[in-house]
Amino acid sequence: MQVISAREAAHLIKDGSTVTSSGFSGYCHPEAISAAVEERFLAEAAPRDLTIVFGAAIGDGAGRGMGHYGFEGLTRRVIAAGWRASPKLGELALAEKIEAHCWPQGVIAQLYRAIAAGQPGVITRIGLGSFMDPRKAGGRLNKSTPASLIEMITLRGQEWLFYPALPIDCAILRGTTADEDGNIAMEEEAFWLDALSSAQAAHNSNGIVIVQVKRLVPRGSLPPGGVQIPGFLVDYVVVCDRPDQHGVNFHESDNHAYTGRERVAAHTLTPAPLTPDKVIQRRAFLEMLPLDRPVINLGIGIPAGVGGIANEERFPYDVTIESGVVGGVPADGKAFGAAVNPAAIIPQAAQFDFYDGGGLDIAFLGMAEVDVTGAVNVSRFGNAVVGVGGFTNIAQSAKRICFLGSFSVGSTEIDIADGKLRIAKDGKACKIVPEVLLVSSDPKAAVAGQRELVITERAVFELREGRLTLIEYAPGIDLKADVLDRLPEGVAIADDLSLMESRLFATSAMRDEVQ
Repeated sequence: MQVISAREAAHLIKDGSTVTSSGFSGYCHPEAISAAVEERFLAEAAPRDLTIVFGAAIGDGAGRGMGHYGFEGLTRRVIAAGWRASPKLGELALAEKIEAHCWPQGVIAQLYRAIAAGQPGVITRIGLGSFMDPRKAGGRLNKSTPASLIEMITLRGQEWLFYPALPIDCAILRGTTADEDGNIAMEEEAFWLDALSSAQAAHNSNGIVIVQVKRLVPRGSLPPGGVQIPGFLVDYVVVCDRPDQHGVNFHESDNHAYTGRERVAAHTLTPAPLTPDKVIQRRAFLEMLPLDRPVINLGIGIPAGVGGIANEERFPYDVTIESGVVGGVPADGKAFGAAVNPAAIIPQAAQFDFYDGGGLDIAFLGMAEVDVTGAVNVSRFGNAVVGVGGFTNIAQSAKRICFLGSFSVGSTEIDIADGKLRIAKDGKACKIVPEVLLVSSDPKAAVAGQRELVITERAVFELREGRLTLIEYAPGIDLKADVLDRLPEGVAIADDLSLMESRLFATSAMRDEVQ
C-alpha cells in the first residue's frame, strides 16, 4: 500500500478505463479524489473516454459526487442505477454525448460480487417487463447508446434477465481509517455499501484500488472485526480530513447517531407538522397495522417519512434501507440513506439479496407517474434523467407495495382543517396517466399475490385484476372536480368506494383519535 495525494490518484486513471466509485447520495463518496479527476481533466484533457459504473445516485444535485465526471470527453459510457444526484451526467445523456445505461441498483451491487468471483454476470428476474427488458429499451436512456448489454434468457422454462460482468480497472472507494498495511475500517461511515466486493472486483480484474480515508494509524491497531477491506486489496490510500470532502455526507461533518457511536432518545425526534405529505404518509402507515412487526423498506422523498409516522404512533417495525441500514428511524431529505439509532449495518448487496428473494413484508416507494395498468415510472420525466435506484428490485419483490406521491403535478394549494381536505389551487396535470413514459416497474412481473396501492393526499387506488381502481377519497374534496374529472379513461371506481379515515387529517397523533 502506498500513501499518495488526491492529485496523484487522479493521474493513475488511464484513458479508456472502467472506473467504479463508492457512494450513496452524499454519503461514502471519495470526494477529494473525484474533484481531483475533474481538475486534471480540465487542465490536461485527461483521462478520457472512461466507462463509469455506480449503483445509488451519488451527488448533491449539482457538481459533487459523480457530477465531477460529467464532462464530454472525460466520460464515454455510464452504467448506473441512480442518475438524479449528478445531473451533469444526465445532461450529457440527453444531449447524446455519452452512452447511457440504467441498471437496477441491486443488480449493480450484486455485479461486483460476480466480477470478483469470475462469474459471467448476474441472472435475475429484476427488470422483466420494465424499460430494462431488452424487448423494450434494454436499459438504454438515449439514442447514442448502442444495442442493449442486457440479455433475456430462459432457464428451466422461466424468463430471466442476464446482466453481464465487465472488468473493473479502477475502484475508488472511501473508508474512515487505514493502518500502515492498508487495512481499511469504516467506523465513522454511515454504511459500508459494497466496498469489499468492489475492491475484490478491481483486484481480480488486475485493476487498482484507491481508498480515501480520514486518518492513518499504526500497523496492528485496528481490531480485525472492524476491518471492512483487508490491506492486500488496497493499492493506494489518500488521506483527507477536510469536512467538505470527507464529512459523513455532503451536508453534515459527522453524526454519531448514524453509526451507533451515540444513541438519540426517540422522544426527542419531533413529529412532522400536518401537511398533505403527512396525510399520504399516515395513510401508508395504516397498511402496516394488520402486520405483526413488519419488515419494511422506505424510499426517498415522501416515503421516507413513513418511519417518522410509525415512531410517532409507537408502532413496532423493522425498517431496512437499500444502503444496508437495518432498524432505527430513517433520516429524511438530504440525509436520506442513513438512520438514527440503527440496529445493524450490512453490505448493500446482502440487503438486495433479501429484497429480491421476497423478504419485505411491505415497501413504500415514490412515483412520478402511474398508468391505468399499475405500471410506474420514476426514471425519466421532463428534462430529468433520474434512473431507477433500488426501485425496480423492491417494487417487483415486496409482498405489499405502496407508491406514494401527490395527486397532481405542479404547484398546489391544499388546506387541511377540521378533519377535512380542501383543494384551493390544483396542479396542472394528474400523475395517473393512460400510459407511463418509461416502465420502471411492471406489476405483471411482480411476485405472485402482491398487493399494490397508489396513495395520494386526496385519493387512494388499488390494483385490482390488472386495473387501477379508486377505492378511497379524502373528506372535504369535490370528488368529481378534484379527482374523477382528472383521471384518464380506464381507471375503475370500486363498488366499495369510501372516505379516507378522518384521523389522517387530525393535528394530533392518530392513536389519540381512536382512544
